[in-house]
Amino acid sequence: MSTLRLEVVTPEKKVFEQDVNMVVARGVEGELGIMPNHVPLVTPLKIAPVKAKVGNSETFIAVHGGFMEVRKDKVVILAEAAELGADIDLSRARLAKERAERRLAQKQSDINARRAELALHRALNRINAAGEKE
Repeated sequence: MSTLRLEVVTPEKKVFEQDVNMVVARGVEGELGIMPNHVPLVTPLKIAPVKAKVGNSETFIAVHGGFMEVRKDKVVILAEAAELGADIDLSRARLAKERAERRLAQKQSDINARRAELALHRALNRINAAGEKE
């Protein structure tokens, strides 16, 4: 089975680098399944988990926005922030989700609603990448 190289990079570090069979990511236009020899493209990414498939196993990476560049034999994700699902502290992510939901429910003028929405999306992304469905 053919593979392609997946690299997930943030401004701070390289989060993931491995040969994979398929990459599934959520771009702004919808979900993308990338396999070896895919047509080249560049797309902005939503805050959503990226799935890397190797044989029958799957690795999830919480990607918090950025861009994905697809080449014939390589996918590079330049993310604002990213972390492996296995490294995520679920209790901390759940607390962040609850905090963001409380801020959104308060509807106070001093609370930046957009910022709270983004915090909620990031928390849900982390929870999903860690293997729990919300």
